[in-house]
Amino acid sequence: MSSVQLSGAGVAAVAFNNNNNLRQSQTSALRVGSSRRLARSLVVKAATVVTPKYTSLKPLGDRVLVKLGVAEEKTMGGILLPSSAQSKPQGGEIVAVGGGRTIGDKKVEVSIPTGSQVVYSKYAGTEVEYNNSKHLIMKEDDIIGILESDDIKDLKPLNDRVLIKVAEASDKTDGGLILTETTKEKPSIGTVVAVGPGRLDDEGTRQPLLVSAGSTVLYSKYAGGEFKGADGTNYIVLKASDVIAELS
Repeated sequence: MSSVQLSGAGVAAVAFNNNNNLRQSQTSALRVGSSRRLARSLVVKAATVVTPKYTSLKPLGDRVLVKLGVAEEKTMGGILLPSSAQSKPQGGEIVAVGGGRTIGDKKVEVSIPTGSQVVYSKYAGTEVEYNNSKHLIMKEDDIIGILESDDIKDLKPLNDRVLIKVAEASDKTDGGLILTETTKEKPSIGTVVAVGPGRLDDEGTRQPLLVSAGSTVLYSKYAGGEFKGADGTNYIVLKASDVIAELS
């Protein structure tokens, strides 16, 4: 019977291969585990579905129920968008309001009447599916303003928010070089179009804002939410505290 003898180098090679295979297996297992954990972390929570047996949904406190608008299915040029690329709507109709809240000794009612068309903060609220339609339940303070037409320029800001028409970005550098849309410096100057009634203080009294419509202002560069008017004009809605200075 023949026998096979392994030299020291051969044993070391076998041991190295075995250990390397083990490490590869462990690495593969680690990658699979990490991928599973990553997949779990990327799961998007669906809207809570309110079954038909419930015929009423009443928000509590200073919350409101907003029936969502429809996401745009086409670009302005008429190109159909896949569902993943459709812009998430930031507008809807107030269909129910809560009973308000108490600040100090004062009861403060929700100031937005049902039936109002509103614009709200982009990531606000809890999504629910009710009466076969998508809705959001959110705090009244998450409502940016009331739309009085289909154009953002007619927005009526709420609380301490300010609607600003953004100044146009320069098309050229100081040296005369033409800038593309992606290289233009983002402006942080604009004209105040409308202001809200002011925030509520600790006693439930409105505090008027320090800025007024018609003022040219400087504001924090990355504050607020940006919108585009029907004629392509850029607007921004932000809190009055994000207005840094008034220019004249």
